[in-house]
Amino acid sequence: MIFDDMEFGSYDNAERKARKAFELYEDGKMNQALDELEAALEINPSNGSWHFNKALTLDAINKFDEAIHEFELALQSNPDDPEILNSLAVDYTRIGLYDLAIETFEHIEQLDHEFEPCYCNRIITYTEMGKHDLAEQMFYLAQQIKPDCALCYYNIGNSLFARREYKRAVSCWLETAKLEPSHPQIDYRIAQAYWSDGDLEKSREHFLAELRTNPGDIDVILDFGLFLLETGDIESAKEKFNRILELDPDYASAMFYLGEIAFEKGDYDRAVELFDQTIEIDDTLAGPAYRLAQHAIMNGQDVKAQAYLASELRLDPESAETLVSMASMFLVIGDMNYATHCLLRAVDIDNTAAEAYYYLGIVSAMQGMNADAVRFFAHCLDVEPEHAGALRDSAAVYLAMGSLAKAKERIEEASTLAEKDPQFRAVARAVRRAGFRRRVEDFIRRLRP
Repeated sequence: MIFDDMEFGSYDNAERKARKAFELYEDGKMNQALDELEAALEINPSNGSWHFNKALTLDAINKFDEAIHEFELALQSNPDDPEILNSLAVDYTRIGLYDLAIETFEHIEQLDHEFEPCYCNRIITYTEMGKHDLAEQMFYLAQQIKPDCALCYYNIGNSLFARREYKRAVSCWLETAKLEPSHPQIDYRIAQAYWSDGDLEKSREHFLAELRTNPGDIDVILDFGLFLLETGDIESAKEKFNRILELDPDYASAMFYLGEIAFEKGDYDRAVELFDQTIEIDDTLAGPAYRLAQHAIMNGQDVKAQAYLASELRLDPESAETLVSMASMFLVIGDMNYATHCLLRAVDIDNTAAEAYYYLGIVSAMQGMNADAVRFFAHCLDVEPEHAGALRDSAAVYLAMGSLAKAKERIEEASTLAEKDPQFRAVARAVRRAGFRRRVEDFIRRLRP
């Protein structure tokens, strides 16, 4: 009898802990909710509902791998529960297991083809896979079941935004806002779409609307600061970045952009101080070392510049434009190997990067590899036929190779583009002199017996 009472008391205690966990979850106290759920599951590890609740709590703190494990345990009690399967598929999407996510959503569809979330959430999966036609197909299937689903409009809006169909994305997100005014960051997404579409006034309007609702959202404040920078409202942008540092003194991105503002204003001492602080806080953030390299070059500190550029390169920049700029700095300090490395990576990222081909031509010419230089200049001109530098410098290389006809051809192509360029005029004079010399030599040869 005593043991029976103890068993009943133990399970009753587990129930109380599970209920307490729910209250803590509702109050946003996720870690405490997890503690209560784990205590309940120690007493009764076979309760599928508690495993499901634990998974949802783990989702709330972005521990998706652990949440997946809990969803899978919950399925042992309820293998065909569409809610559990749907949550599991969403988490598969979150960690990039797209095939598993699609397979799970399709399984739900077979179990219950009227279960709308399996179509709604599949929009996200197909969007992340780049399969936008299938994302739209899921949207229309979901609409047949639940035409007023705010999340469906939000998800298809993300697909349209990814395709740069900004007006359609705005239309969908406005519908989300109408159906669910409290949808997280909806005004922020509308602001981003208007910004991308060039409607700056409406973008500003929705940024401000979002900040009225969520004045402490650092992501929104940062993006609004960048918006203000782009529109030339420097002081307001500066105020936003300082506001972020009030909320989080170690927020590296805000510190970096304050450094950018100081750098552009010519306040280099303050800029260097901010860039150094940014690197101390987060040495994985792209940009500060790049700017410090520029400053070092401006002051003739080539060794420092090389070290900063090498640090920036270790962050694996994904912008061809940035890599070309870094290559030009490496050229200034005479490091041909790093310059070439940056330029080759730039054309790997973007095979239409005319400037990368141009600088590869320059590097090749400086190293005496004239045939390679001509080839790279030709690639540059394939992308940008009126690139005056490539026309001018390829003429110089052709002249050095003794290909006078091709040098003349390049000069003629460039004559109207670079007539004010002193380097171009020097090359043109050299080509004309070479042509005159060639004619004199031909005349003399004809006079010989």
